[in-house]
Order: sequence, then structure tokens, then C-alpha cells
Amino acid sequence: MTRTLISSGSTFEAEIGYSRAVVQGDWIFVSGTTGFDYQTMTISDNLVDQTAQCLKNIAAALAQAGSSLADVVRVTYVLPHGDEFPQCWPVLRQYFGDIRPAAMMISAGLADPRMKIEIEVTAMRQAD
Repeated sequence: MTRTLISSGSTFEAEIGYSRAVVQGDWIFVSGTTGFDYQTMTISDNLVDQTAQCLKNIAAALAQAGSSLADVVRVTYVLPHGDEFPQCWPVLRQYFGDIRPAAMMISAGLADPRMKIEIEVTAMRQAD
């Protein structure tokens, strides 16, 4: 079974030693992804904007793996302030409302105080 590593081009991946995503067979495991815009290496200070950027970053990684958000079967959300999670719901509904993957939200500190959310997904490519 072939293993493929996907990179977003973020300097964090090389510095820390991880991949944005790993493809193993039909499974795609996307690492915890934050709201950084990897083109500009900037991050909004707005939770809702960060949530949307996380999902754009995840969608880009899935596309590199020959997949899409429609293939997501599990998602984990991590927020430093769990009481802010409802602010994200409209964006999450926009991206996952029809897909409705299994989900979990954890309240925990993140690596950088500018980060307001981190999202990790697991996807399984659909048979052609």
C-alpha cells in the first residue's frame, strides 16, 4: 500500500517534522490545521475568518490527495475557548452541512496565542 505525504508549504511542517496530510490507501489523514493563510503566512484575529481559512487549507490538502471535503468522515475541532464554538457553526454548516461527518470539539490551548481554532479531519476517498 502506497503512502503519500502532502505538504501545504508551511515552514512549520519542516520545523516540527510532520505532514499536512498523509494518504494511506484510500484514507487521508489531515493534520490539525489552523487559520494561517499559507500564501502570506498571516492569520486573522477573527475566529470565524480563521474557521473558514482552516477549511480552505484542509480542502487544498484533500485536493492534493485526489479527494475533497465531501469525503470527510471524521472531524475534530480544538478551541482554546470552548464557549466560542457556536460562532463557528454557520461556517461549519456551510462546509459540512450536507456531509455531516462524525465530530468532536475539544477545548485546549493551541501552540500560538493567535490561533483561535484548529481542525483535524479524516477522509476516505470514494470509489470511482
